[in-house]
Order: sequence, then structure tokens, then C-alpha cells
Amino acid sequence: MFDIEKNIKRLPEKPGVYLHRDKLGHVIYVGKAVNLKNRVTQYFRSQTNMPAKVRAMVSHIEEFEYITTDSEYEALILECNLIKKYQPKYNVLLRDDKTYPYIKVTLADDYPRVVKTRRVIDDGAEYFGPYSDVGAVNETIDLLNSEYQLKRCSSRVFPPGFRPCLNYHIDQCRGICTGSVSREEYRKAIDDVLYFLKGHNKKMIDMLTQRMQECSKELNFERAAEYRDKIRAVKAIGEKQKVVLGGEQDMDIIHSAKSKKGYHIVLFYVRNGKLSGRDSFHMEASEDDERAEIIEAFMKQYYTPDMMIPKEIITETPLPDTVVLEKWLTEMRGAHVKVYVPQKGDKRKLLEMTRRDVLQMMTMLDERVTQREERRNIVSEELASVFGKRTMKDETGAEVPVKWRIESYDISNINGVDSVGGMVVFEDGKPQRRDYRKFKIRTVEGADDYSSMQEVIYRRFRRAEKGDPGFSRRPDIIFVDGGLGHVHAVNEILDAMGENITVAGMVKDDKHRTRGLIVDEEELDLKSRPVLFRYVTTIQDEVHRFAIGYHHNLRNKSMQKSVLDEVPGIGPARKKALLSEFGSIDKMKQASVDELAQVDGMNTPAAEELYKFLSELG
Repeated sequence: MFDIEKNIKRLPEKPGVYLHRDKLGHVIYVGKAVNLKNRVTQYFRSQTNMPAKVRAMVSHIEEFEYITTDSEYEALILECNLIKKYQPKYNVLLRDDKTYPYIKVTLADDYPRVVKTRRVIDDGAEYFGPYSDVGAVNETIDLLNSEYQLKRCSSRVFPPGFRPCLNYHIDQCRGICTGSVSREEYRKAIDDVLYFLKGHNKKMIDMLTQRMQECSKELNFERAAEYRDKIRAVKAIGEKQKVVLGGEQDMDIIHSAKSKKGYHIVLFYVRNGKLSGRDSFHMEASEDDERAEIIEAFMKQYYTPDMMIPKEIITETPLPDTVVLEKWLTEMRGAHVKVYVPQKGDKRKLLEMTRRDVLQMMTMLDERVTQREERRNIVSEELASVFGKRTMKDETGAEVPVKWRIESYDISNINGVDSVGGMVVFEDGKPQRRDYRKFKIRTVEGADDYSSMQEVIYRRFRRAEKGDPGFSRRPDIIFVDGGLGHVHAVNEILDAMGENITVAGMVKDDKHRTRGLIVDEEELDLKSRPVLFRYVTTIQDEVHRFAIGYHHNLRNKSMQKSVLDEVPGIGPARKKALLSEFGSIDKMKQASVDELAQVDGMNTPAAEELYKFLSELG
């Protein structure tokens, strides 16, 4: 199992994020460190001066993992992303995405402004950030507005007789409203601003340093301190980070690595523009297999129609069948998927950073394979002790250890609306995502879990009877998310169809967490079987995630088709433009009247009507 002392010695003296896990594999704490080795070591030394909360957390740590970054700043942003993802028990939970501001240049305007925002949308503007130092953002925006005399007001139309504001009279604005500034002249200033925000800040720092030194010579120390603060702000804004990309981008980054245990695939997830985690997979490959072949083999086995496939998949090396892969992935996703190796820019830097992290974790990857093998063996023994089966016959008729193919089912709906069923498959301790299946309930009205579960089971085995290859393999056990009533409902259908398969119910406690298994009409307490407890919890969480994800997709499509039709002044063209701009009703709810009005085909009255309707919708 995981050896904490041995793994502490292998920690790198680099910045990064660490994750502590309990005996069930749940992330209970996420933290950042300038030096991972020093920080993580502190938890496992003398606890005399530790707060009670920390001592309690340490007593539950069974293993840890880490992700290295290139700076403390990147570690800070990644820590925030992971805390939002895992909601760890012992973290003081960070605020939402609005914690970190961006600098926005409104390039869609005739005369762009430089403003602070906490929301990134596809509106033609250019966004820089996010930044952890809000003060530096405010200071930099004031500096840019002042140095380049930029437009600060939100007005777009200036009728005859329009009076300039105070900024114009104190030489802090060029006076766009007076008509004396051409777009070409103003755009030159904006080009300088963009050049600066893209990291070319030496000219600005030199200028501010000179002014600070001049003030110091004149003994104007208060003014010199102001320039010192501006220099600090400019340097803070110029600091590069790679764990967040501009826009709400989704992508996977795939690396391969060879070690003593063979080949590993490490998959990093970027969701909504944020690096939000990674997963590793052990690949059985020969010495002669090329890196690109292994990555392709992984992709063909990993991606399925039932999972969220991002629009970009970045690989560390070019793949020989990229065109075919892209076509296959595009068909599954229903939208274009690009597979490529970035050559420059932020994505290239992110690829290089994640590659360095993979090289750091090689030994840990090998140990993880060993631990998984040990855990699978224990799980197999535990299942055998509960369900009384240890061997099976292979294709040749020889007796071999059971690999325990488990199918798990769950029903998801809200008050019986858009009711769906999800089926996930685990074999030999691992999820078989290619075998996952979704069912839209057809014959049951309202929230009737028993009847819905029966429909799903009937359709699954009816498809098998008809020779559907996607349902040809029978499970050794069926796990249903529910209690004795669910088990009886499923057994009733299996008996009627002549199927002899053991059914177990996964029971939850009052806090909706796994508690036990219903086996042979009785509940088996899993608390005394921690490895089996962890395995059943994994299956129950996975089938619940899969079913509820399908339900949400159907519900969102249904809402998008119906809700906008009820808004006065929103016809088919405007509805299409709004959904294209925001992607979902939830995103529209977050938009202001001004942002709604900027959508193609919209105007202010229609935007106000939509804003009012969505506000009342809740």
C-alpha cells in the first residue's frame, strides 16, 4: 500500500499543489506550496503545535499526490481550481470564480476601453488574467488609462451638444466625445496597451523607475512611493501563468511515459479554461511500440460517445492517424474535435509544464500501478467472500480467476420529468467506459424508481436476446443504486427473462453516502471492509454521476427549446443567436441587460424583457 515516509523523500523541492486523500480515496485537503517537499513533510512531523483541525486531518491521511507548477502564482490558481472541483472537507473553501479578476480590452467598440471584469464571455474583447492581486489590477488599469488618456465612460453615442466629463478637462482623456480624435490615432494607443498586457512591460517599468528616481532626488518621497507601487503592480500583472487559459476552453492534454512497470498515459483536464486535474492509466504495450501508437491506442479505448469529449485534444507528439481520429471523435461529440501538438503560445507552455510534471511523478506512477494491483486482488477476494465465486472458465474452458464484471444502474429525474437510466460497467476493478449505456425512460409516468429500473433492465437484456453486440456480455453481478425494494424489482424482471444473475443494492445513509450492500435480503455493513467499501463507493458515485449528467443534458435541451419561446419579442432568429452566444439558459441568467442587447439581432427593449423574464425564472 501507499508508503507515506517513502513518498515524502521523493517529493520535489518545487512549487506546486498537493492533495491529501483518506482511506476511501476521497480528497480531504488541497494545498499549495512554494516547496512541496518542505510543506508536505511538515504534516507528518511533530504535531505538538498543530491546531486541532490539522491534527484531525492528518489522522485521516492515507496517501497524497501532487502536481508541480513553474511558480507559486500558478500553484495558487491551480489550488483554487482543485478546491472548487473537490470541495475538500478540511479546506476553508475559496470563493467562486469571481475571486480572480481579468483585465478586459473592449476591442469590439469603435473606441475600446480598458476595464476590470470577473466574467469572461465571447464578445470580441481581449481578456488578460486571471490575476490573484486585485490591487495590482486596479493600479494597472488606472495607470494605462492615465498614460494613454483612454476613454473611461461607457457611452457609445455622443449627440450634438454633449459635454465632456471632468477627465477630459484634467487631461486624463482624449475627449472622444468631442469628435477631435480619429479611430486610427486612438487604436495606436490601444495597440501599445495590448503590447504591454501581453508581457512587454520593460518600457513601462523603465519609465516609472525614472520618474520614481526623479521624485526621490526632489525629496518628494510620497510621490516616489506612488511610482514604486505602480512598478510593483506592473510586475505583478506581467507575471506569466499557464494553469488558466483565456476564454472558457475545454481540452485534454495527453502524455505518455515509460517506466519500470511499462507505459503510462497521463491525462490532464482543462475545463472552462482552467487546469482542473489529471488522471493516469497503465498501458500494456511491448518494447517495440512507438509513443504515438500508444497514445492512439489509449484514445481509441478511452473516448466513448457517452462521455464529455472536449473540442481540443493536445498530444505531446504528432499522431499518424490524426485525420481519422479527428473524424471519429467529431462524430461522437457532434461537433468538431481538433487533435494536435501546439508549437507556440500559452498551450505550448502548458504542454511543457505538464510534461515536466509527468517526469517528476514517474516513480509514483509505478507505485500506483502496484497499489492498484494489490487493491484489485483484495477487492476480488472480498467479492468472492461475499458472492461465493472465485473462478470462471475462459474461451478454452480452463478455470481462471473471476475478473468480476459488474454492471451498475441508477435512475435520475426531477419530480418524474425527463426520467433517465444510466448503466456503468466495471471489470477487474476498472471502469469500462466503452460499455456504458444510457436509457431514456419511455413507459413510466412520474417518479417511479422501481418501474423505471425494471424498464431499463428489461431493455438491456432484451437487446442481448436480439443479439445486439453492445449488450452481449453478461455481468457477474448487478449493482443497483437503492435498497431492498430496488433489488426485488430487478430480480422480478430477471426471473421473468430467465436470467440467473446476482443482484445487490447499494444503500446510502442519511447524508447520501454509501453505507452498505443488500445481499441475500440482508444489509452487509461495509465499514469493516474498507477496500470493498471504497470500491462500491466508486461504483455508486460513478453511476450516479453518469445518470445525472445525462438527465441534466436532456433537461437543458428541453429548457432551451421551451423557455425562450415564452419571452415576448424573442423569435427563432434571436433565440438561435442567444444560444450561440451564451450556450445555455444558466449563462444567460448571469448576463446584464447591456450584454444581452449586444447579441446579434437584439436591442435594448428585447434585452430588458429577457432579463426580467430570466430574473423571475430564478
